[in-house]
Amino acid sequence: MRVIAKRTLRQFWQSSSRCADAQGPIEAWHAEALKASWRNPQEVKAQFRSASILKGGRVVFNIAGNKYRLVVSIDYERQACFVKF
Repeated sequence: MRVIAKRTLRQFWQSSSRCADAQGPIEAWHAEALKASWRNPQEVKAQFRSASILKGGRVVFNIAGNKYRLVVSIDYERQACFVKF
């Protein structure tokens, strides 16, 4: 799965010293997403049980024990994951 907008993630953890603890968990999520080849929301949920599936192909991932949330839009057909916020 291609992850679009890693720069957005990097800017987040570099934006403030309060967010610096998000770097490790976000990079771990990024590595898992790159290896993934999800074909539908159920496969995402099987890998990340705490993920919330929303309408429109959006998924909310809990980062750092739900301290942060990562919202992405997934295009399963094109195997692309777009970081929203």
